[in-house]
Formats: sequence, C-alpha cells, structure tokens
Amino acid sequence: MKLRWFWCLFLWIFVVSISHGQEREQYVILISLDGYRYDYTERFQPENLLKFIKEGTAAEAMIPSFPTKTFPNHYSIATGMKPENHGLVNNAFYDSKKDKIYSIRDRDIVEDGYWYGGTPLWVLAEQHGIKAASYFFVGSEADVQGVRPSYYHNYDAAITNLTRVTKVFEWLELPEEERPRMITLYFSDMDDIGHAYGPDNDQQLAQKLEKLDRELGALFEGLKSFDLDINVFIVSDHGMVNVPKQNLLNLDLITDGIAARVVNNGAMAHLYLENPLEKEEVMIKLSKREGPFQMVMVQDKKYYKNVDTYADRLGDILIMPDLGFYLATTPDMIKYQNRSGLLKTDVFGEHGFSPEYREMGAIFYARGPRIKSSLVIEPFQNIHVYPLIASILSLPIPDGIDGSLHVLQKILKDDK
Repeated sequence: MKLRWFWCLFLWIFVVSISHGQEREQYVILISLDGYRYDYTERFQPENLLKFIKEGTAAEAMIPSFPTKTFPNHYSIATGMKPENHGLVNNAFYDSKKDKIYSIRDRDIVEDGYWYGGTPLWVLAEQHGIKAASYFFVGSEADVQGVRPSYYHNYDAAITNLTRVTKVFEWLELPEEERPRMITLYFSDMDDIGHAYGPDNDQQLAQKLEKLDRELGALFEGLKSFDLDINVFIVSDHGMVNVPKQNLLNLDLITDGIAARVVNNGAMAHLYLENPLEKEEVMIKLSKREGPFQMVMVQDKKYYKNVDTYADRLGDILIMPDLGFYLATTPDMIKYQNRSGLLKTDVFGEHGFSPEYREMGAIFYARGPRIKSSLVIEPFQNIHVYPLIASILSLPIPDGIDGSLHVLQKILKDDK
C-alpha cells in the first residue's frame, strides 16, 4: 500500500513538473489609440472593440500622467514612470545642459537617446533576450540605454493603418528565434479628428472611429490564425476637451515684459526665467494679469511632484489656462481666426490639462490567454501598465519605477 502511494506521488510530481516545463511563451501587443477619450466606446459602440472588451478586461477609464500630452504619456506607459521622472516632461521643453528645446517634430532630437530616461518595455525585453518590434511608439526610435527594438520604424503619419497591421502578421510569421514577443502599434486617428473638430462632433468622430474599428477588427481576426499565446493591450494617452475659438488666450500678451524663455503653448507654457531668483517678483507681476488662467511655481510641486531629477527641464513657472481655454502665440491667434491649419470649425479640441479633469480620461482594454474576461475595473493611473506587461513576459520589474504590479494583478487569470 505504501509502495503504491509512493509511485502515485512520484507520478503526480513528474506530470506537474512536465506541464510547468511546457508552459507556452507569452506574447504582448501594446496598441495605442492616440486621443481616444474614455467615453468614445460607449458613445459610438464600435463593433470590434466592444467584442474585444467583452472577451477581456476594461477599465472605466485610465488616468493619464501630468501633463496630459502625447509624448509624456506614451513614455509613461512604456516606462512605468511619471514624466518628471522619465524626462519627457512635455511635448516641448528646454534643456539647459544641451541648450536645446526638445520638440516632437525635430527628428534628430526625437531619435537621440539622451532625452529619454527609464527602461522602456522594448529595452527591458531586449536586455533579457526577448526580441521586440515597434510600428511607432514614443521613444522606440531612440537608442535608449544604447538599445532599440530589433525591428522598428521611424514615424511616418502617411503609412496606412492596414500597412502597420500587416507588418505585425509578418513579424509573427518569423521563425521562433527571430520572432518578436513584445510588439507596439500606434494609431493617431482619434487624436487627429479630435483636434480638428473637438470631441463633441459626433458625426466626424463616429465616421473616423468606424474606419479605425474595421482596421482593428482585421488585426484581431488575423491574430486568430497564429498558434501563439498573444495578449493584446489597447490604451490611449489622454482624452480631449472642446475649445471654442473665442477661448483663445494670447500668450505673448500674458508674458509681455517677463525676462524668460517661454516654451510650449496650448494647455500649458513653461517659463525659464533669465534670473530664477526673481520668481516671487515675476509671480506678483503675472498675478496682475487677470484671465481664465493660473500661474504656478514649479517648486511648489502642485503638479510635478518631483522637481529635482529634471529640474532644468521643468522651468520656474507654469502658466495653465482653465479647462477649455488655449494659450496661443500671436501668429497662432491669427491662424485660428482665419481657420487655417487644423481648425475646421469654430470649436476644436485640446488636451494637456490636469488629469483631474474627467475629459482627459484615457482607455485601457486587455484580452488574451492571461487576461480575465468580462471584467470591468475602476480607473487607475497609466504608470501601472508597465509592470503588468513585464510580469506577463516574465521580465524583472526594474527598481525605481512609479507603477506597481499590485494595482493590475487582479486582471490576470492566475490571480486569486
């Protein structure tokens, strides 16, 4: 009897050890839908996204990092760090060490690893022997820590969504030793249309989302043909709010007479004072210029909580308009009044405001063999996506990130 019990126990241990040894490798595809506000899916009922959500997990909203701009938030998702900790503190900012302004339209700067802190997911993967691929994602074109994805493309808005989708299939068809297990994709459609017409123009948004949803449906359908454990994450970087044309504020008039370098506009401007010791005097001077905007000293840590690591990039004073107002330079004021550029109607869209505003809310949807189905979770900060994806790929989570695996671990199927 004891001998039979021994052999049964031995057989059980053998079977369990074999089954664990044969666990399939996990794949992750991280998709960004730039400017996709948290409420678009409920409002417009896109067929393929709704099916995706039903079969996976969705958050009521995902909370962006401050400021709610494209580059800072994509890189926060990619690194698990807040902008003041990873270095991309805005879409545009001044760096005194380089004596240059970071601009998202400057190709040399965008591809220079100097500007990017943290360890992006594709770098983490490559450092631990997992090939990564990117058809656009902020930072993926730069040599961060001397590493780029094994496969990547420099950003080109003219490349169609279906071309990007097709390339994902090609990557997944590669031999196992060449095949990327960490893939990023980026689509700008909803940000483009939101800026042009504002987030309340149902006709324009619905038309654009219907096309995007069909293209995502093609991706979802194509992934079914691969005998791979593919976990798909769909996120956005920020939401969008209406800005009526009459809500333009002339930034040049607000900062007139201030001895400072003024960088950025829209929902926030950074002031880099020629004499930082004059902050108090400048604040008094600015406070006399009334309007729907506020001035905040960076050192007060009201928005950027860490003002030490990248202090030279943050500047001395932030000028921030109220929700739905827009800081514009004098040339921009003329452009918008004449309806040139992006402005198509008397109302356009903008983001970059405090993430406390619900309108800035983003999305988080996930589906795959490791993800629970039919689950809806409460809003959470976007810095927590990073440790979740790292965990699925069995990658070590770096020390010093702002995100925590604990926040999203509950969506994993093996979590009790």
